[in-house]
Amino acid sequence: RLFTVWFTPNLVPAAFALGALCAILGLGFFTGLLAILVGNMIGGGIVAILGTIGPKVGLGQIPLTRLSFGKSIVVPGLINWVSTIAWDAINAFFGAYAIQVLTGGAIPFPVGLLLVIACQAGLSVVGYEAIHTFEKYAAIVLAILFAIVTIVLLPKANFGMAGAGETLGTFVLATTIVGSFNLGWALYASDYSRYLPASTPSFRVALFAFLGIAISAAWIELLGLAVFGATDATLTDPVHQINALLGGGIIGAVAMIAIFFGTVAVNAMNDYSGSLSLLAAGIKVWRPVSALIVGVLSYIATLWLYQANFNNTFENYLLFITYWIGPWSAIVLVDWQLRKHSAAGADHVSDFSLLPSGRNALIALAVGFIVSIPFMDATVFVGPVATALGGADIAYVIGFIVAGAAYWLLERRSPSSVPA
Repeated sequence: RLFTVWFTPNLVPAAFALGALCAILGLGFFTGLLAILVGNMIGGGIVAILGTIGPKVGLGQIPLTRLSFGKSIVVPGLINWVSTIAWDAINAFFGAYAIQVLTGGAIPFPVGLLLVIACQAGLSVVGYEAIHTFEKYAAIVLAILFAIVTIVLLPKANFGMAGAGETLGTFVLATTIVGSFNLGWALYASDYSRYLPASTPSFRVALFAFLGIAISAAWIELLGLAVFGATDATLTDPVHQINALLGGGIIGAVAMIAIFFGTVAVNAMNDYSGSLSLLAAGIKVWRPVSALIVGVLSYIATLWLYQANFNNTFENYLLFITYWIGPWSAIVLVDWQLRKHSAAGADHVSDFSLLPSGRNALIALAVGFIVSIPFMDATVFVGPVATALGGADIAYVIGFIVAGAAYWLLERRSPSSVPA
């Protein structure tokens, strides 16, 4: 169940676009391959480790973050709720395009988008078990469909593609962007493992989650990288590129159907986890209502993305909605270490009024994020250190280290929530 729930949502055109983006940044095939493998190992590894906490405390990822953030959970909770809308927009964009292509334009983009949003919202409203069941069977169907697409596209792959501008800076930037794609799942990690028995070996939880995330993402990203250059340069989105590469027809229709179901799979998880985040922030909204609100707002956000420059917007989305996750991850992991991997105190987190202030975690999050700003490299902002490093973006690493160290020092000096 952990393998399939993480395998299915990464079989999406966003991963294909990410592989192509590695080539756009100037990497050749083998350098891009290395960036994809390293990025997936880092991003997927953090998600896998965080997911091991869920069975121990029986809580979703943002709800269990109350252990370290206390009442300050309002900040990461609301940020993640907004982020799920951004992720929805990225993926729903492709799903709506797939319907438009599949029907030959008979169903326009806004109507196709409405169909995607309705399906994902319906699944997220039903909740945890429905999502697990859907992802389980969708994993089989999508694996078969994308295997067919891969076989058809292989003759067009260019495994000897040379890079147009390979530098250490562009390699690090590509690795960071690839890693950020999976790192976004860190905020959901325990949402889909929390009902496992507390006695479940952490190694097995981490292993199957990691394999599901890394294999699926790397597969589709490598496909996007390998066929880069064989696509029509006038087609700016991966859905139309994939359809053109396949020559339309039956195989093209198969791909569009796969993209539609993949979109529903990933966005149902976004909406469900987003609703948990809002509840964790202490906002008393019925979870299904929260999931529906996310669906409506994501519809609006996707229409905006439809009008924007896709590649630049896509890169900025991935980076800016995930920069804060590095510092947050470090705080959660350090807190879990300080608790000696114990669920002590978890029984009090359900009552928001009984939570401590969580100021240490909030301070560490702010410090980690602020210190990492000079190391950022995105289209709309490039920090001075990133410029000096030739475009290398190591903001995640810096934020992770600084926030983790800051939280550890603050808690050792004035423990606020960690049991003695």
